[in-house]
Amino acid sequence: MPSHASKQVRNKIIGYLIFLLVLALIPLFVRAGIITEFVQNLLMYSIIFAIAGLAFNILLGYSGLLSFGHAAYFAVGAYTVALAPQFIGETSFEVLILLALAASAIVSMAFGYIAVRLTRIFFAIMTLALTQLVWALILKLYWYTGGSDGVNVKAKPLLGIPFNEFMSRPEYLNTVFYYYLLGIFAISLFIIWLVVNSPFGRALLATRDNETRAEFVGIRVRLYRWYAFIISGVFTGLAGALFAVLNGHVTPEQADWIFSGDIVFVAVLGGFRFFEGPILGSIIFIFVRQYAMGYTIFWRLILGSVLIVLILAFPSGIMGALNSIANRIRAGSRILPAAPTPTPTAITDIKHHQEGGREK
Repeated sequence: MPSHASKQVRNKIIGYLIFLLVLALIPLFVRAGIITEFVQNLLMYSIIFAIAGLAFNILLGYSGLLSFGHAAYFAVGAYTVALAPQFIGETSFEVLILLALAASAIVSMAFGYIAVRLTRIFFAIMTLALTQLVWALILKLYWYTGGSDGVNVKAKPLLGIPFNEFMSRPEYLNTVFYYYLLGIFAISLFIIWLVVNSPFGRALLATRDNETRAEFVGIRVRLYRWYAFIISGVFTGLAGALFAVLNGHVTPEQADWIFSGDIVFVAVLGGFRFFEGPILGSIIFIFVRQYAMGYTIFWRLILGSVLIVLILAFPSGIMGALNSIANRIRAGSRILPAAPTPTPTAITDIKHHQEGGREK
């Protein structure tokens, strides 16, 4: 019989597949008029933030390192896609993604080499300082980056096919690019899941729970954290590359520490102790932010208030709360069997026994 752990893994995989299937049906729901293209657009932003949140959670959830610098790798990926065509000409999006991954890897290797020497609040401050360095460079190199005005990004050929030449931008984004984005999300989800459930991921958990004991058993803590930092930065750069095409415009805002705070928000909101937490957090974050921006200029105050309330109510995030509710439901369903009803013969025997005891 399969073990309890294998059943859990199987159920999770089935859940992921159902989730991806629902996302794949979204364009059909739009055509049927069940949801609008605006909602589909928000879901695409949610998917991109989910990739960034999953990548960030390799550090926070599995390594115990809080980074306020992931906007740097997001911006590196986005600006690589935006600026590379100026030097190599217009090309397929796959080439630009590879360049974005390479650029993000180089930057995360350099920044990670510096940051992993520190821990706790010192690590967070160092990552914050490093991302502000990228933000300042983007502003100062305005003859390349456009400064505060940013850079426009055209729709790109996908898989070598120039869909962008015979489709309008909304049609391109809501059809071929949507499924392209969904495919990359599925691949990213699978790879990150393999990473955190591998022996490498278990070693990261050991460094998170007790760094000293991890060193005693032979785990090279700094090296493992550096590897985790690089993997996290590369996938965040991938999210930035996808964001550039979807948004159609990149600005220094994507490199600011406030944008890093948005990625942290996604993981904490969903529950950074759960692998799926950043996915749920990204969907809630994008929708709440969008509708809050439509009602008031103080939308960040609303987001902050939501986060404070949720942290106080659900310290382990929304996924933690849902998991707790599910556990209670499962525990409540395990009702003990009722005691058997005594038969008439058994009742008679008990009475005779009691009467015999009184006569004695």
